[in-house]
Amino acid sequence: MAQRLSGKNFDITLGDIQLHVEKASLSIEDNSSAAKDRGVPNGWVDGDVAASGDIEIDATNLKLISEAARAAGSYRELPDYDMLFFAKTGNEEKKVEAFGCHFKIESLLDIDPKGGEKDISKLQFEVTSPDFVRINGVPYLSEADTEGL
Repeated sequence: MAQRLSGKNFDITLGDIQLHVEKASLSIEDNSSAAKDRGVPNGWVDGDVAASGDIEIDATNLKLISEAARAAGSYRELPDYDMLFFAKTGNEEKKVEAFGCHFKIESLLDIDPKGGEKDISKLQFEVTSPDFVRINGVPYLSEADTEGL
């Protein structure tokens, strides 16, 4: 049996910052839908798109983000980053790119005085670039979607 991909196999890069995350997500919202005539589906129409996600990082990796924020002037002045999620094992490989990710802190502290768990911070991001998302090198959006942007 060949080894399959798992969360342990992913390397995540935020611009030129290599991060170890406790958890990461990226979701695409595509509001394309069926067109209806007199309440009956008859083709489809394009809809708007959005992509967003979050990363959960420990204090060591938050320090890397803090250094970038210090260089930018503040957390709110962090530049938009291109993100790469990449994993490869045996015959399986997955590469997801998200472009122009704009970050904000969602959960800075969640303190449990009993201990037993690492300190974790959660950062949300939204994809802001018309390059949007690529999955294994294939763009999610068509050329027509981004023409003139």
